[in-house]
Amino acid sequence: MKSSWFQRYLLPGLVFQSIIVAGGYGTGREIVEFFLHFGPLGGLLGLLLPATIVTSLACAIAFELARQTQSYDYRAFLKQLLGPMWFLYEIGYLVSILLIVAVIGSAAGHFLSETFGLPPVVGGVGLLVTIGFLVFRGTRVIEGTMSAWSFVLYGVFIAMFVWSLVSFGPVIRSHLATGEIHGGWLLSGMRYSALGIALVPAMLFATAHIETRREAISAGLLAGPIGTIPAILFLLAMVGQYPAILERPVPANFVLEGLGSRPFQIVYQIMLFGTLIETGTGLIHAFNERVATVYRTHGAEMPRRLRPLIAVIVLTAGWLLSRFGIIALIARGYGFMTWFFIVVLVIPLLTLGAWKIRRPEDGLLAR
Repeated sequence: MKSSWFQRYLLPGLVFQSIIVAGGYGTGREIVEFFLHFGPLGGLLGLLLPATIVTSLACAIAFELARQTQSYDYRAFLKQLLGPMWFLYEIGYLVSILLIVAVIGSAAGHFLSETFGLPPVVGGVGLLVTIGFLVFRGTRVIEGTMSAWSFVLYGVFIAMFVWSLVSFGPVIRSHLATGEIHGGWLLSGMRYSALGIALVPAMLFATAHIETRREAISAGLLAGPIGTIPAILFLLAMVGQYPAILERPVPANFVLEGLGSRPFQIVYQIMLFGTLIETGTGLIHAFNERVATVYRTHGAEMPRRLRPLIAVIVLTAGWLLSRFGIIALIARGYGFMTWFFIVVLVIPLLTLGAWKIRRPEDGLLAR
């Protein structure tokens, strides 16, 4: 059965957005660390230019390379891109899983504690149970859940942006009008894009519906904006609380407190908790698909019970790591991993990957 237009053009971007959101901007701390520290206008430029453009190009190349080689798990894909050096990515990916799970675990604890006064362990257990269930159900359920929740996320971020514009519009315009730009915004935007691109191989299971070169390139170019538009809206909302917001562990809560609506704060918590589940599920599902591929190469099927078991092990390790605190994890852990993936994945993808998918005789958008 031929896949739908939605599955071929929009689903990859929505799954990409789902897998990066919790570790990329769900709490707002990442936007502060990579963008707002360079001034309101500097941060906006960093998100609009290097973060979005570089991500779009990398996704377009990755989606087409995956289509050409039928490589829909990260192990097979990286073997096509890096050859015998593919294992370098896996080392970084496994470290990233633990780091991102630690960040989302810490975020869940912060939100539940600050909003409902619940012990942080409640958030951890909730994440573990839900992620384990989704991972057990498999690709189709994960794709459906991620794409549906992305629309919820967009609705909440649009509402936050509009509400902030109504409440703090003059302050936001004033901060942007000052033209405050600190040096380093361009490099920081490129480093941030590396965090998202690093997870592209983990969401290639959602590109299996793509059938032509045109579809792959188009879906990839759409994935960048789909992934960063909510972050841009969030940054503009946070500008209304600048510069006090720079030191907050979970800036999203500071914005919500500024809006002064308890019901909307609860709605945001529910949305964020869903994104934490999405990101954790996507990362662990990608690792499970890599393990399943090894089983298939040996003529066997991966035991279904092994999928949630892997989820439990990874989430427990990430929860232990989360005790270092969300600010330190993002500032130090993310800082190191951005450089690692720039060298191991981003540069090879934009150079070697682009060379591998070239078809001069057909043209860039040939079928």
